[in-house]
Amino acid sequence: MKNNKFASGFGFVMAAVGSAVGVGNLWGFPYKMGSNGGFAFLLCYLVVVAAVGFVVMQGEFVIGRRTGKGVVECYRNAGKGYGWIGWVGSAAILLITGFCITLTAYCMKYFIGNVGTLVGASWGINGGDPAAYWNNFLQNGWQAALLTVLATVITVYIMYKGTSGIEKFCKYAMPALVIMLIIVIIKSLSLPGSMAGLEFVFKPDWSVFKGTGWISVFSKATGQAFFSLSLGMAIMVTYGAYLKKSENIEKSAVMVCFFDTLVAVMAGVAIFPAVFAFGQEPTGGTALLFVTMQTVFNDMGKVGPLFGAILYLLVTIAELTSLVSMFEAPVSFITDLRQEKGKSTRRGPILFGVAAFNLLTGLIVAFDALGQGGLFQPLGFCWMDFFDLFSEGLLIPLGSLATTILIGWKLGGQWMADEIEQEGNVWKSRKFTMFCMKWIAPVLLAFALVGQINSFFGLGWF
Repeated sequence: MKNNKFASGFGFVMAAVGSAVGVGNLWGFPYKMGSNGGFAFLLCYLVVVAAVGFVVMQGEFVIGRRTGKGVVECYRNAGKGYGWIGWVGSAAILLITGFCITLTAYCMKYFIGNVGTLVGASWGINGGDPAAYWNNFLQNGWQAALLTVLATVITVYIMYKGTSGIEKFCKYAMPALVIMLIIVIIKSLSLPGSMAGLEFVFKPDWSVFKGTGWISVFSKATGQAFFSLSLGMAIMVTYGAYLKKSENIEKSAVMVCFFDTLVAVMAGVAIFPAVFAFGQEPTGGTALLFVTMQTVFNDMGKVGPLFGAILYLLVTIAELTSLVSMFEAPVSFITDLRQEKGKSTRRGPILFGVAAFNLLTGLIVAFDALGQGGLFQPLGFCWMDFFDLFSEGLLIPLGSLATTILIGWKLGGQWMADEIEQEGNVWKSRKFTMFCMKWIAPVLLAFALVGQINSFFGLGWF
């Protein structure tokens, strides 16, 4: 199906990094780190990325490149009876996309609001109460809905030309994102009292490991790592299908994991010093990015709106690069299904169909307003938390766990080597990768799955 390949290894890595870098890094990672012991959480996160994320990413790249097809067909080809893993990943990405589109809309709103303050427009934030501004925006579902439509339109525009459009956008967007993040970091570190934020990030609080607390921290770190790295949700398998045989899978996985983790840590260094400098709460959840940080920008004086605009544009770009991959995975999957049935595989209609479905789920989240919109609450959760529960909390660790069992216990190292060591490439981490794939990754993913269930449903197991 796919003669579409990334033109260069750099383009592929930037696209994969673009998928990985998103709200998970710039919003999820800082607040989860803030509520789980700062550096103690970071250490757990780094262990998980090295021993689980890196090895599973190699596996997903291999699974994708061997057939060059959509995620379900890739898993069917890898092992008879394992196609269901592809279905799990596809379901996860559809649920995740719903709330990620709306989070992108929220970031757009705050970018526009800070720009409005800069030019003195009446529609700017203009130093108003951040909590009131946030609540007024949430309760005006039509604003969030219109911005959700805009985010969808931009994503479709980027994707319309296939991998070439994705590659071109990410090759420029990702370096620009890093530059803007550095600007915010410099300003954040220049604030009086900012060193307390750095201490929070880099000084370990081992008290979070007391009793069974370590299980909770490791499960959250594992869930965050897989969400951040776009694993277990069909994306990296799909991108692997676009990877040329000459490209080094091991090297690509190292680079994606490194840059994704770097951006996550940089986000913490950008946000926490400013939060502490102005006496704000570092564990604010969703409010950390929109209420707490906007309070910080209001307190900065005349330069506050400028840095506010930069930060929210930064997060918007990060989310758009992620949305591109979230749209691409089901497009690829549906294309393969239609090809099997002898039906038209024209990219345009399939892309618009996927976009329409994603927009629908995004609008549900937008009008729900984090539970304030008066919509039906499934299982007592707001729709964003509901989608998050079943995607990040259940489907991603389940699908990833099954992938490690498939590769580690059924297919083996030689099956991986046959694909990785193409055209003279050497698989240097073979022993480490297969040991972790067989023994370490399944254990940590099982902890993550149990921990997520415990956390979401408040079961109090640990």
